[in-house]
Amino acid sequence: MFEILTGSGLAVAAGLNAYIPLLILGIAGRVFDFVELPAAWSWLENPWVIAVLGVLLVVEVIADKVPVVDSVNDWIQTIARPAAGGIAFGTGAASETAVVTDPASFFTSEAWVPVVIGIILAFGTHATKMAARPVLNAATAGAAAPVVSAAEDISSVLLSLMALIVPVIGTLALIGLVAWLVARVRRARRATKRTT
Repeated sequence: MFEILTGSGLAVAAGLNAYIPLLILGIAGRVFDFVELPAAWSWLENPWVIAVLGVLLVVEVIADKVPVVDSVNDWIQTIARPAAGGIAFGTGAASETAVVTDPASFFTSEAWVPVVIGIILAFGTHATKMAARPVLNAATAGAAAPVVSAAEDISSVLLSLMALIVPVIGTLALIGLVAWLVARVRRARRATKRTT
């Protein structure tokens, strides 16, 4: 049960920022004894992978703070965030995902199921974020972009850490985050309707 909560928290965090949960998993797997990544995902602990994820994170953090660029970035991240969610769920759920040397065995072993669940969770979060951003930017003349982006980044970090350390609290935080996003979108839409 905790594995599913951990995987879900990490996948949703990836929907907000693709690189934060993967970077946290890689560093935690490398540094802490209590985080043991499944063999198929141990490549996340590689120093080169951690360095590349760090660079991608810096680019993502900067691009996501600039109005209009954040929307373009969201389109680009439509592939990266769900993929990261699949990896994060597969890793966090401690699935015995087989290394894909034989694609047929990957699909017959049901090792793909956790990856697909993570993709769906991350895509749902990403789609919500992608729909909300233009509305928030239009309602605030772009002033919301850096504030909302910073809140999303902090939420992604906190969700990732809580998913690893205390999955139940991470799930409650996830519910709170979804409620906050829905409330923000509703407020922004009402503000946009009033101005038009």
